[in-house]
Amino acid sequence: MQHNSDSHTHSILYVDDDRDDLQLLREAIGHVDGHYTLLEARDGLDGIERLQALKAAGELPCLIVLDINMPRMDGRKAFQLIRQDPELATIPVVIFSTSNSELDKLFFRGKNVEYITKPIRFDHLIAVADKLLRVCAEHVGIPGR
Repeated sequence: MQHNSDSHTHSILYVDDDRDDLQLLREAIGHVDGHYTLLEARDGLDGIERLQALKAAGELPCLIVLDINMPRMDGRKAFQLIRQDPELATIPVVIFSTSNSELDKLFFRGKNVEYITKPIRFDHLIAVADKLLRVCAEHVGIPGR
């Protein structure tokens, strides 16, 4: 399967049960670069189902952003399922959570995952959005981001 190959728009799947965080990240990404579409999933199970549908359609996102603490399926389990699928395993994953727990960080250590603690201020969120878009651009080979 191919990642979204439209030269103007790439998608990022954001898996988080907090609608406010979703909206803030959507605004921050739009502020940094309007050529990215933020897809949403409300928890890990919804995220896995969304990824399977995107895979079937040949429209994999360039990045998956996962919260850790969610109902039905948390970010740890969703991450494990993503890494078990050969096609999904190639997509970069960024953990974006309010958790500053060393246990959470330890779980993801050594797994080629960026771990970012959610910022409080919008200007910090803009910097996070810029970093996320750089990861996405590197994955799909967009130069100069």
